[in-house]
Amino acid sequence: MLPRLLRPGLAPLGVSVLLAVAAAAFAHDGDHHPTQTALSADESAFLAENDAAMTRMMNDMAAKPSGDIDRDFVAMMTPHHQGAIDMAVIELRYGKNERLRRIAQEIIVEQRQEIDAMKLALGEQVTDTTPAPTQQPGAKAAPAATSHDHMNMHHDMMKQETK
Repeated sequence: MLPRLLRPGLAPLGVSVLLAVAAAAFAHDGDHHPTQTALSADESAFLAENDAAMTRMMNDMAAKPSGDIDRDFVAMMTPHHQGAIDMAVIELRYGKNERLRRIAQEIIVEQRQEIDAMKLALGEQVTDTTPAPTQQPGAKAAPAATSHDHMNMHHDMMKQETK
């Protein structure tokens, strides 16, 4: 017995449906992304910087195993956290949404604290000799924040942004 779509009276309908579905799929094959208009200079710069940060993070996370699981964990997590910091700095540079900019500032502080905590857990020295990523080059770095003075650090970062 023939399947329902292949019965003599329904064959043209079944073939028509299959052809219509195939034609629709073929027509949309290259249309996976919505049509974009030309990107603004800021959007292009944002995407390029973000892509560079992601590539750097992924390359740096491919640490060669040392035989010490804890050291390997920190060796992989440090660039992961640094990647989050780098992307947050890019958001601060180009983003306009104040809530997202505040979240980006928090990411910078929290991820830096976690990097430092992991290094300290391994007995490594933590030196804060580089300026915070939101500070102007040449500005003296603020002392490392603790979870208790997180809001003060946020307030100081906001002041620095407006200068």
